[in-house]
Amino acid sequence: MDRKQCCVKLSVQPSRGLVDEKFVVLVQNAFPGFQLTVHAHHQCEDGHGWEAFGHYTADATGTVNVSEDPSLGGTYSGAEPMGLLWSLRPVPGSKPGLRMRKKNVQTPMEITVSVYQGHQTEGFVDQVPLTGVVVERWYMAPGVQRIPISEDGLTATLFLPSGPGPFPGLLDLWGGGGQLVEYRAALLASHGIASLALDYLTSKITMETGKMVDNQYFETAYRVLQQHPQVLGSRIAMLGLSFGTSVTLKMAVYSQVVKLRCVVCISGSHVQPVDGSVEQILSFFHKNADKTRFNEDNEAIWRDLLLPIPTDPSLKVDVGRLQCPLLLVVGEDDQNWPAYESAMDMKEMMERAGNSHLLTILSYPNAGHLIEPPYTPHARASSFRTVSTRLKLMALWGGQTAEHSRAQEDSWKKMLAFLRENLYGGTDPGARSISHL
Repeated sequence: MDRKQCCVKLSVQPSRGLVDEKFVVLVQNAFPGFQLTVHAHHQCEDGHGWEAFGHYTADATGTVNVSEDPSLGGTYSGAEPMGLLWSLRPVPGSKPGLRMRKKNVQTPMEITVSVYQGHQTEGFVDQVPLTGVVVERWYMAPGVQRIPISEDGLTATLFLPSGPGPFPGLLDLWGGGGQLVEYRAALLASHGIASLALDYLTSKITMETGKMVDNQYFETAYRVLQQHPQVLGSRIAMLGLSFGTSVTLKMAVYSQVVKLRCVVCISGSHVQPVDGSVEQILSFFHKNADKTRFNEDNEAIWRDLLLPIPTDPSLKVDVGRLQCPLLLVVGEDDQNWPAYESAMDMKEMMERAGNSHLLTILSYPNAGHLIEPPYTPHARASSFRTVSTRLKLMALWGGQTAEHSRAQEDSWKKMLAFLRENLYGGTDPGARSISHL
């Protein structure tokens, strides 16, 4: 291979794209039957390195097409067009408990895709690749605007799609880790929905006063979104993940201010003291802290805290009163929340109340808690700091990497379709499929 190895060609198309967009990796000019490793490396903003790789054999024309040809080993196997992304894992020697999350959505994720001779499994850093290219993956499409919001005591960021608007809106709530998490809202804006990412557990006002926000905080965020000149005030959705689901369901059912076109809840529950504030909901969970289990790796399993699902109606949101479509996304191997049991109970409640026609459940075997946008690397467990106690531990989220990744891809596609259908009402002026950035 010596003389010819410099001639191995690698192309990744598109080389710049959105993170939820597939790419095609093509290796050409190798010898027929040549064994090679296709390797992806990403240096995270926090300085940690991540890698994924597949083992391939070139066909009779000296070609490997990663979209169609099976990987014979590596961090994924079989024909997996996007295995080089979803199977990314910390490079050997990294500290335990890492989870990949994009902090600055105004810069791309850069991934170096390389080809190595032979079927390699380690020591990539010490070898010279035959060839390599850098690929950019963006959360923000060209023209999407990022607008920090601090009015009315909010800690939030609004992402506006490109184009004249106005656009339907969405309030995006993450879970119990707090912080202002922007990447999902940025990606939703790239698909035509004005999205407000909201920090409600570690907001500036909470940090300054030591007091947790009340329900009015969410109504204020809704109003800011609703009254924005680029937003269609009558077409707003809420999306909650984990603890964000608790708030989302409460607002959707009981708020006199928040009027939603539809609701998406990922990996959460309706179980909470119905009259409770954010603080009271958290202390309700903590009251059951003795139900925390630890596995053999000393990873915390919290799913039992809300089990068994109570029969007392004052301890769960009355989803029978819901008047807009609800999409529940559930990982059946969620070790953090009893999302599946909660979904089944909500289904029963809505059937009894006669509004189950509003409910769609997407339930995925072997998917865990952190159901994220497509191709986000799966973290079965990671280090987690609880907002209330500031205690740092390893949380077990659950999920098997390949099945979890398929769930992320499938649920994202269906969630976008659900949002478009309900926010655009059949017509879809703002939906955009961006094939190249």
